[in-house]
Amino acid sequence: MQIQKIIQKIKPGVPKRYLMFLAAIIWTFAGGMLLFRGSLFLQQSPQYFWLKISFSAIGGVLFYVLMFSKISLKHARRIQNLKQEKPCLFSFFNVRSYILMSVMISMGIFLRKSGLVPVSYLSVLYVTMGIPLFTSAFRFYYFAFLFNKMKRK
Repeated sequence: MQIQKIIQKIKPGVPKRYLMFLAAIIWTFAGGMLLFRGSLFLQQSPQYFWLKISFSAIGGVLFYVLMFSKISLKHARRIQNLKQEKPCLFSFFNVRSYILMSVMISMGIFLRKSGLVPVSYLSVLYVTMGIPLFTSAFRFYYFAFLFNKMKRK
């Protein structure tokens, strides 16, 4: 029992609404970073520029519609339904999502540093993945701004 009291005292707890904003900021940063790097890579290999942009846009929208819209809704609802009024600052993701995020970041860095995949292909991959991440962030902003109204329902 004593350990639980200590943990509760040192736990960086924040209101769920702030947790929603934190999730939005992190998803915005991740998506923005991928879009930024992808656009830099596109500048380095401008051949077939419009084809790459078109493919990335279509792929990004498909990823958002088929996967990321469901994932971001699931995380937003999970945060909204957390039992604690001030959950841990790091609970904007569950453990499985932290593992998945770590694997994806590691693979992205590995592919970029190893040179196994040419920059022209990485540009498409980065922009394609940046679009749904960046777009998903807006769901968290929506939930955060309307948090008190949604809570009353």
